[in-house]
Amino acid sequence: MTPAGTYACRTVDQEVWVRTRAAVAGGVVLILVAVIAIWLVARKVGDELRLPLAGRTCTVQADGRVVLDVEQMANAATIAAIGVQRGMPERAVVVALATAYQESGLRNLDHGDRDSLGLFQQRPSKGWGTPEQIRDPRYAANRFYKALKKVRGWEKMRVTDAAQRVQRSAFPEAYQKWADDSEVLTKALLGDATEAVACTVGRTPVMHGAAAAAQLTRNLALDWGVSSAEKASQTGLAVTAQDQRDGWRYAHWLVSHAQDHGVKRVRFGDLEWTARNGTWGQVTGEQGSAGQVVAEVFAEG
Repeated sequence: MTPAGTYACRTVDQEVWVRTRAAVAGGVVLILVAVIAIWLVARKVGDELRLPLAGRTCTVQADGRVVLDVEQMANAATIAAIGVQRGMPERAVVVALATAYQESGLRNLDHGDRDSLGLFQQRPSKGWGTPEQIRDPRYAANRFYKALKKVRGWEKMRVTDAAQRVQRSAFPEAYQKWADDSEVLTKALLGDATEAVACTVGRTPVMHGAAAAAQLTRNLALDWGVSSAEKASQTGLAVTAQDQRDGWRYAHWLVSHAQDHGVKRVRFGDLEWTARNGTWGQVTGEQGSAGQVVAEVFAEG
């Protein structure tokens, strides 16, 4: 005979087991919801900040390490070159890069807050230029440097304070978080570090052959204001460097623009970057002319 109260005990045990199971299931559901929410937020943030794309990245190492995608790298290289062309000090390039980092993620955006556009989110309605002008990275960078130069004492300000005097942002401290990365980029792009920019580009270049070589030569001259860049062949160019620093400026710019200009290899001195490896290494075989940076683009088809 079953003792009295046994069924009651079993009922209580079963109820506890059911409640425990329900609690565990509820916890699992909450965890899944949290994971999905985190994934959605991460995806949204990634889309907004345009995080580097796997397989098409650039690594910059110069007393620090920065990783960008190829579009960001090309824009950073142009911003730095325009600063040099205008005769601005290195500090100005740091400020400009930090500003573009914060405003656009170093991307030439076709949208923004109200009528803001471009790398620096400049507004046509505030006199920065026409939408077409602002979407031109060279024009936008020139306008930023011109405005910065008018700020009295900007050279001694924190990066974020100098940027804010130009931008008039609702978040005046936001630029400072990009200061360290911008200093790394500046040191590399202005030639203060050797073989510091290495890009892994896609297998399908945007341009090929003579058209690519001509466009690369033209844009190098436009960004740096040099007249020594010349086509070395139907698929290459050469630019004379006054010294090692100039040589690495041009070499790093060429690598930075490898994806959008179909650059296959860049050589300076006894070092060479290749699209195949995405890294710098010692030249094997014949070296380039002393004092010249030589680039080769992909041939047609």
